[in-house]
Amino acid sequence: MTSIPSLPCIKNLTQTELSSHFVSMGTEAYRLKQFYKEFYQKSPLQFEQLTSIPKSLREQLSNQFSPTSMQLSKKTVSADGTIKFLFDLFSGGSVESVLIPSEMRNEEGLPKRKTLCISSQVGCQLGCKFCATASLKLQRSLSLAEILDQFFLAQTYSETPITNVVFMGMGEPMLNYDTVMRSVELLTDPTLELLSPKRITVSTAGVVPGIIKMADEQRQIKLALSLHATTNGLREKLMPISKKWNIQAVMDALEYYYQKTRIPITFEYILFQGLNDSQEDIKRLTKLTRRFPSKVNIIPFHPIDFTVPTGFAATLQPTSDEAFKNFQQQLLQNDVTVMIRSSSGVDIDAACGQLAFSNVS
Repeated sequence: MTSIPSLPCIKNLTQTELSSHFVSMGTEAYRLKQFYKEFYQKSPLQFEQLTSIPKSLREQLSNQFSPTSMQLSKKTVSADGTIKFLFDLFSGGSVESVLIPSEMRNEEGLPKRKTLCISSQVGCQLGCKFCATASLKLQRSLSLAEILDQFFLAQTYSETPITNVVFMGMGEPMLNYDTVMRSVELLTDPTLELLSPKRITVSTAGVVPGIIKMADEQRQIKLALSLHATTNGLREKLMPISKKWNIQAVMDALEYYYQKTRIPITFEYILFQGLNDSQEDIKRLTKLTRRFPSKVNIIPFHPIDFTVPTGFAATLQPTSDEAFKNFQQQLLQNDVTVMIRSSSGVDIDAACGQLAFSNVS
């Protein structure tokens, strides 16, 4: 392990803050533009690697800042090509990120799409029964640099550009809202040509104030809701957050979001045997989707036995293949747009709901 930098990470500065700092150093304004574009397009581990700015400025920055906020601790590769990263944070703690290649290939045989699943917190406080991260509890929210560096470090291990980002890793993005949105603003800055807003999705367990804020700010990124139940009783058992914001409150917020942004909503729905896979669930879910344009991602339940779940969590079982297919087909017959979320990375505990530092030695 390399030594941990004692200097603050420069990626925690917004472009405005960076501009002010450059002015305070007596640096010409055009140097900021040079630095900003090259730094975020190359994301070097040392300022000395930058070539567009003078050596004297590189030395000044090296004495004042660290260019990165974390380091790779472990990289695990799945049989399907999914990569799980364990990053050690210089400010303390660790997070996992997952790079998922699409099954579709280009003419060179490489994945047409690479999606990075990003974490927004160290651990999580929501306690969803099906999620391994719940076993870690919440340590803290990530800084701007710690969110951005998941993208930039993961990119160095991808042979093709990362095309999509989903905030579906550790933590609840809406409980680190301002920092998540600042990271989105940089990743979608047109001068950097990194990502389109349409290629970014924020997933929430149903934090209503965050949904409303996204709507009021006219965010052009996509929004996904972890639903997983069509009745408040079951959702409260699966996701304690539903005791604060029930399905009706969340649906009202989502409808408000759609009216403000005109961007369709994605519902995420893990299927559990005998709990949420009935005919009545299909009817209720169909009704929910008709309030505004939307699609449903149905997701297999992935084992989290490595967290040694207890109580209700220990009783959760994946629905049968037959029931899974039937659920999908009946939704399609009801004119619901349905996608099946793949189990990419399940062999390395990198699939949906499995991020909790397993396979870490």
